[in-house]
Amino acid sequence: MANTLTTILDKILAQGLMALREAAVMPRLVSTDFSATGAIQGTTVDIPIPKTQAVSTVAVSNVLKAPANKAPALVQISLNQWKMTDFHLTDKELAEIDRNRHFIPMQTSEAARALANNLDVAIHGNYTGIYGYVGTAATTPFSTVATATNARKVLNEQLAPMNDRRVVLDPSAEAQALVLAAYSDVEKTEDRPVKIEGEIGRKFGMDHFMSQNVVTHTGGTASASITVGSTTAIGVSTLMFKSGVGSKTVVLGDVFTIAGDSQTYVATSADTITSTGVNLTIAPALKVIASATSAITMKATHVVNLAFQRNAFVYVTRPLQDAVGALTGGNPQSVLVDNTTGLTMRLEVVRQHKQNAFQFDILYGTKLVRPEFGCRIAG
Repeated sequence: MANTLTTILDKILAQGLMALREAAVMPRLVSTDFSATGAIQGTTVDIPIPKTQAVSTVAVSNVLKAPANKAPALVQISLNQWKMTDFHLTDKELAEIDRNRHFIPMQTSEAARALANNLDVAIHGNYTGIYGYVGTAATTPFSTVATATNARKVLNEQLAPMNDRRVVLDPSAEAQALVLAAYSDVEKTEDRPVKIEGEIGRKFGMDHFMSQNVVTHTGGTASASITVGSTTAIGVSTLMFKSGVGSKTVVLGDVFTIAGDSQTYVATSADTITSTGVNLTIAPALKVIASATSAITMKATHVVNLAFQRNAFVYVTRPLQDAVGALTGGNPQSVLVDNTTGLTMRLEVVRQHKQNAFQFDILYGTKLVRPEFGCRIAG
């Protein structure tokens, strides 16, 4: 019976992982760090971030040049997301799974898709540090191909690598893009799958995907009458915001521009802006001098479609360590690591009153590590 149950668990787990792989968009598009080594919630993983290299003039000398310190910076990502979903199978359904290798209850796939949606939202939710911005808030993008070319321009200006660039759109943005001749006309693109399958594919050097889990950024109330509180030098990452009329809020992830500066910035801290002024941290560091009383224009609430290079985000996952189960026998369970996508899932069965509760769970962490490699496409 133990071998039969193990076989059933592996079969259900494999089906669930397949559904997870199909439904989870973002984990397949970002940088992934995975391992078969078990971990517990709260474990941290170090992700190396390379430093920028400088070029110097060669000077022939009998004195050796001291090498520059190029030790990569380390970003710690905590495996702080432990998520689960469950479903029930009767003894009759278990027996059918055992007899018929093609029989898998549909609820299995639905449970895995619930986890996939959670993963997508979590990774996409890291957008708050991205300051690259194109489009118009509350207006569906891709009315022209300039949306794509402008996003590409921002990535180029921010020195994002040319390879592994992705665009993730919500259904409305994708629908708009699909009617563009430059995206879908076979005589222009020679790309038949766009018309046949509705898949945009690779355009302008970026692979396009649709996700129902694209998030919306709800901006603060600082929509007008906000100015720079004091003159601030180039390279500074703290800026004083001053309100001319009443108190206004700036929330984490609000994007703004400063009069006389074409750069878009993002607030990396949140506070209430008053007439006396409040200091907020911003990214990137100021590109030009921000003069006192210069107008600050905040971007309104917008759908956060994204253009990004793969290494902008990192998704880290590990199988759950099961010390108790290993020592005591515990509940029957099985773990599977997908070496293609890095997706890792555990399936555990708990016998309840006259039926069996099956529980999928995953352990992961995710973070935006290279904000300069991303650009919002507002919708």
